[in-house]
Amino acid sequence: MSSQQANLHPMLNIAIKAARAAGSIINRASLDLEALKINTKAPNDFVTEVDQAAEQVIIETLLSAYPDHGILAEESGREHGAKHSEFVWIIDPLDGTTNFIHGLPMYCVSIALAHRGVVQQAVVYDPTRNDLFYATKGRGAYLNDKRLRVSKRTRLSDALVGTGFPYRRGDNPKRYLKMFEAVMTEVAGVRRPGAAALDLCYVAAGYYDAFFEMGLNPWDVAAGSLIITEAGGLIGNFTGESDFMHQREVLAGSPKIYGQMVPILAPFTRVIKEEDLAADEAAAAKPTAAEVVAKTAEPKKRGAVRLKKTDAA
Repeated sequence: MSSQQANLHPMLNIAIKAARAAGSIINRASLDLEALKINTKAPNDFVTEVDQAAEQVIIETLLSAYPDHGILAEESGREHGAKHSEFVWIIDPLDGTTNFIHGLPMYCVSIALAHRGVVQQAVVYDPTRNDLFYATKGRGAYLNDKRLRVSKRTRLSDALVGTGFPYRRGDNPKRYLKMFEAVMTEVAGVRRPGAAALDLCYVAAGYYDAFFEMGLNPWDVAAGSLIITEAGGLIGNFTGESDFMHQREVLAGSPKIYGQMVPILAPFTRVIKEEDLAADEAAAAKPTAAEVVAKTAEPKKRGAVRLKKTDAA
């Protein structure tokens, strides 16, 4: 352990221990991808036994140290930990599962600790590069031993911007393509690696000048959001407000570029309300054209056939 990491907050040290343990599981599995068991949670939304094993070791590590803390994890939701604790660990055991399945080495482990809804500790670990991004609220953000600062670029025309494509049923690709075009014509370049937690860290490190995406969940953005703000950046929704964690839209960047991105993205904002969530669920449950064709081609059976409802979130 380095001198910098020796002085870390105890809770952050436990999170780092958990992230590295998950990273070891992921690295071992990456050596034999052919042996992976892959399940589909929803169209284009995959989960592997590696996601589940990594999540299990993270939860066991955290709860062995802090048994009275709550857990919000991508694969198991809130079924572990204390249900009403003021401390909640927000976990994505493998962000970038689709990349992982294909052997594309761009994925990470993301762990954040929120106290009364405010993120206090954050770790994002890239096991393929052994890169550890971490932050404690009020104490700065780091990559390994290096203090992170967002980029100093001030002109949007010089900016490199990260994004993520909508890919789940219920997402609105047409809306995204209009937004993508609006951004693309104003900046130097747009990139889409496919792991949002890592993308947010790239903003903190100054590799990107900004990042935006729709359809993200709290476990995708919780850790990266603190790492960005501790590196001097800003993060919010498309209208520049700080309420982004449950909005399913996020914009992050250096202050100067962030300020120029808000007017571009604001027309595309979609503040999530209960009726929107209900509409999303209805869209997710609706069969695709391919499913309808397949169903009509099947031999008829007695009784009604109920379509299985999938989760678009």
